[in-house]
Amino acid sequence: MAILLTFEEDRGWSATQFNAEQPELPWSAFRLPHPHGSPGAFRVAARGSGPALDVRLRRTSRPCTSQCAPFGTDEYLRWQSEPGVLGFGTIKHGDGTVSTTDMLGYHERVRGRWSWPALGGWVFGFVNDPAGPVGEAPPAALVFTLIQPRHPAGAASGSVMLWRNGRMIRHFPRRNLQIAVSGVLSRDQVALVPPLAGTLGTPPAAAVPSRLLITARLGDDHLVFDFHCRTAGRIANPSETSLHPFSVHETLGPCTVEGVIGGRSLSFRTQGIVEFAGGAHD
Repeated sequence: MAILLTFEEDRGWSATQFNAEQPELPWSAFRLPHPHGSPGAFRVAARGSGPALDVRLRRTSRPCTSQCAPFGTDEYLRWQSEPGVLGFGTIKHGDGTVSTTDMLGYHERVRGRWSWPALGGWVFGFVNDPAGPVGEAPPAALVFTLIQPRHPAGAASGSVMLWRNGRMIRHFPRRNLQIAVSGVLSRDQVALVPPLAGTLGTPPAAAVPSRLLITARLGDDHLVFDFHCRTAGRIANPSETSLHPFSVHETLGPCTVEGVIGGRSLSFRTQGIVEFAGGAHD
């Protein structure tokens, strides 16, 4: 299953169906052996009318060490993150128009064995400081993950990681994080995708927080991630183990990162992406 989801300020959310087409093996910093920084093609498109993406991606950073969250009886989730991915190419929108795009994004490898509803849900996000030189690694980048399995008790796992100029310099584990949410995003700001998602008998969307605040502290080092959600695309995925779909909310909005790392102050403000997932039941 593959889905292409796009958002444009003047067009809103647009998505392929569950069967987006990839004509070739897509570029991946983790899958394909290649010199660091060499570009690769990433093409994905709707099989009928709908959005399409044709870009060249290039890595500028190095990935973090692999992290693992065990839960349930014998399930686990293993992930590895890499920010600072550059992309340039074209986007075909749902209305058929085509525009060029210049991206600063993120890449991740997720492996393991898990199912819904045992996985429960997660909160994930990233942000790149766009103030650096064009074509180089961002001067700062932050990635956070919070895994919230349904059982056993105490299985929650998470982290906040900070990169500087393409190198990860600090890792804050779950026990050093405080996470708070406030407010609720208006349902009018949430778009249900793909177009066929309504055929799953999708129930009303769970509440999406309008603000997420994450504080990380380790010794004298500390970081604050303050994200304000302003729109969301709700991807309704079929669940392998229940009749209820599993929702993944891709939310966009302004965020601020501030802190002190190694005695050096850090502060920047830009647009961020946060993912809230959950919703499947027994």
